Amino acid sequence: MQWHETRVMIDLSCLSDDRPVLIFGPTASGKSELALRIAETRGGIVVNADALQVYRGWEVLTAQPTQADRARAPHALYGFLDPDRPYSAGAWLRDMRRFLAGTERPIITGGTGLYFAALTEGLAEIPPTPPAIRAEGDALPLPALVEALDADTRAGLDLRNRARVQRAWEVRRATGRSIRAWQADTPPPDLPLSQADPIALMPDAAWLNARIAARFDRMLEAGALDEARAMAPDFDPAAPASKAIGARELVAHVRGELSLDAARTAAITASRQYAKRQRTWARARMGAWRPVHIPSTE
Repeated sequence: MQWHETRVMIDLSCLSDDRPVLIFGPTASGKSELALRIAETRGGIVVNADALQVYRGWEVLTAQPTQADRARAPHALYGFLDPDRPYSAGAWLRDMRRFLAGTERPIITGGTGLYFAALTEGLAEIPPTPPAIRAEGDALPLPALVEALDADTRAGLDLRNRARVQRAWEVRRATGRSIRAWQADTPPPDLPLSQADPIALMPDAAWLNARIAARFDRMLEAGALDEARAMAPDFDPAAPASKAIGARELVAHVRGELSLDAARTAAITASRQYAKRQRTWARARMGAWRPVHIPSTE
């Protein structure tokens, strides 16, 4: 499949003139193009809601807007953090608030469902985890983390998701309260859905899988390998930015540890798995959003 920019078919006249626009979609579904088109034709600033596009160093690999895109409309919260700096949904929400209070209508787009949930459903103000406790959690096996949780917390978690389980463990260890208790004290949302135009892209799975492969090849052509060469000398697999899909594989390739074909296959497989989780999130959590279906013949 040849790569082409997706033009999501939606009548932009259905959008209000002043309400924030929310665009969620799985990776490679065309949400960035849609956000840029809205900003150009209806006005506004495109604001990132993707947990990995906030980092410097992997601009191509994380599909951050190009300089040409940024010349067409203002963009914010892209590539502004060092690769090793932790960043959470709470930190994103705090950064996001200035755009909600600004003079330009924000067009908030990305694939991190937790960011949108924090924005539209509220986020518990849980204190940051001390580094020593995080290191303690990192050293424990998953079954030990699960065993340390209370039954109520365990019942509400995907116990195979280490990141979620460890986060719950860290909260209990650091604060003495369960994450469920903190969540029960969640404040009102900064942006209720009723005050926004929320759009959820729902692409055909086969079409999206083909696009993911084509996009990764395009990334290789556009400089992803150069990014890997630049990052390899100081590459820390534990750094937050190293979670970018394909980062570890491409660094392994430039170090001579993995063939390019193997790196490509692993990255594409991981991207497809991630897109599947994003589609599952949308079905489970975004029933009140406006669905935009993208058929395989699009």
